[in-house]
Amino acid sequence: MEIWNNPSCSKCAAARASLDEARVPYRLRAYLTEPPSAEEMTEVLRRLDARAWDICRTGEPAATALGMADWPRDDATEPRWVAAMVAHPELIQRPILLLDDGGALVGRTPEALDEAVRRSDR
Repeated sequence: MEIWNNPSCSKCAAARASLDEARVPYRLRAYLTEPPSAEEMTEVLRRLDARAWDICRTGEPAATALGMADWPRDDATEPRWVAAMVAHPELIQRPILLLDDGGALVGRTPEALDEAVRRSDR
């Protein structure tokens, strides 16, 4: 499993602790310094079965500066959302867990972390 990790994020720390406790192996990706490409971001959205605005942190200063709260949320503008998250990776919700089974989860809740452990190939 790969975790898109921000070391200063408490939710990322909780995800790492849960996986460590369950002895689930994972790789960390420092997505703030190693941002995804637009293609990777699109693939992650597919794996999450989510739209770009579903995992965009619109309260971040970069989102405010871009006026993202007023952006349309439709098929035509989704590439714009993806491009903004690639250019400003701090806008990506965290942590994202890319599971070895091909799925993905946003690991912000205990339930999501339990599911990640359950689906792991320990």
